[in-house]
Amino acid sequence: MTLKINYLDTQKGSSKNTALFLDKTTKIPEFKGIFDDKTNIKIHNYLKKSKNIKNNKIDSINLDFDQRIIIILLSIKNDAQASEELGAKFYDYLKKNEIDNAIILGTNFSSTKNKILLNQFLHGAELKSYEFNLYKTKKSKKEIILNILKRKNQINPKVKYKLDAVLRGVNFTKDLVSEPGNVLHPDEYAKRLIKLRKFGLKVTVYDEKKLKKLGCNALLGVGQGSIRGSYLVTIEWRGNKSKSKPLAFVGKGVCFDTGGYSLKPARFMEDMTYDMAGSAVVVGLMKNFALRKAKINAVGVVGIVENMVSGNAQRPGDIVKSYSGKTIEVLNTDAEGRLVLADALTFTEKKFKPKFMVDLATLTGAIIVSLGSEYAGLFSNDDKLSKELLQAGERVDEKLWRMPLHKNFDKLINSKNADMQNINYVGGAGSTTAAQFLQRFIINKTPWAHLDIAGMAFSKYAGALNSGGATGYGVRLLNKFVEENYE
Repeated sequence: MTLKINYLDTQKGSSKNTALFLDKTTKIPEFKGIFDDKTNIKIHNYLKKSKNIKNNKIDSINLDFDQRIIIILLSIKNDAQASEELGAKFYDYLKKNEIDNAIILGTNFSSTKNKILLNQFLHGAELKSYEFNLYKTKKSKKEIILNILKRKNQINPKVKYKLDAVLRGVNFTKDLVSEPGNVLHPDEYAKRLIKLRKFGLKVTVYDEKKLKKLGCNALLGVGQGSIRGSYLVTIEWRGNKSKSKPLAFVGKGVCFDTGGYSLKPARFMEDMTYDMAGSAVVVGLMKNFALRKAKINAVGVVGIVENMVSGNAQRPGDIVKSYSGKTIEVLNTDAEGRLVLADALTFTEKKFKPKFMVDLATLTGAIIVSLGSEYAGLFSNDDKLSKELLQAGERVDEKLWRMPLHKNFDKLINSKNADMQNINYVGGAGSTTAAQFLQRFIINKTPWAHLDIAGMAFSKYAGALNSGGATGYGVRLLNKFVEENYE
């Protein structure tokens, strides 16, 4: 069901279902003139029974067969994160109970000690309402209409403007990740990125011819088995007039991953459309920066390929020369994301000389074994950068867990035939050796962080702020990270 939010000047005739934010400090006189005495007594009795509620709760008082008071009971101090999660819970309540029209009064915002942050509350509801039904022939026309009664200081236009930009960035990321592989192949993906120019972003596409000239053979090797092209796309945002070094974000964009000749099992291979989620996060983040006119200089770089099996596909045992000049023995063609990122990272560092680089990738199954679907893995060569990312993740509940890097892991990826090999055949430390591999392509000691989001980019189940499927994980995290530390 889609969610439509209206902002009204008057309550009259807007809806039979009224939502109220209440807490233990709410007094009955606050509702005089809004409800009759009988209804006020019902609200009062409900509050008396709810004194021991420890968590935010949503319930209702039925007044008639088609009329109810929806109680949004606040029992803890609400920060932005809690308010967003409560908004998502509110949307779920409306959907589950088939309530298609409601009004939020908020008359008691100024009097309650436990204030809800209305901007964030609505943002959470909008995030939760996302659906991807583009290919359903019979689309539901049902929508939930949420009416907000205007009151002074309830809606902060500046905050709403920023949250709307984040929402559009997250939803764009979800759209990209949700597309099937036959639609969003590398050629189509590159075309869609060119359209971002209308938002004021500078988009440059490097096709196979240009990449061959540059020497990006690690990236090209991954895509050589596909009938589709391989691309490196840069997306630049200049929101700061100074010539300050840009903040760089790099994403793995494997539109579909069969594993190549190191073929994946058939079971769940259909999910490999989301192997481009790292790049989609970078794209959604850059769109968000442009929409909210972020006062930063930033660049997003995405490597876009398709890893297929064919007579021209890369073989296990092939040796390729990367953009950095270092050679790689490809022992497993299913360890392809690190080959794409290897060229993308060195290219980004050399061309843009950024303040730092953060890359995102659905890189290893091993990170899911380690952290499940609760944390993304964080690997970094810089403590300050790591701390900032960890704190931002906690703020928006897109959590990170720092994992180790150490020179002793290097021996696991050293090759007898080339400078390095793309997997660790000894076994163990799969996520760490992948990150250790990437670190070799940071040539000039630029502060760098690698986020392995394999367990976070896609969910079979709904999360606090998403409805299942593509999660958009990373856009809100990196936006908060930039907002708190670099604007």
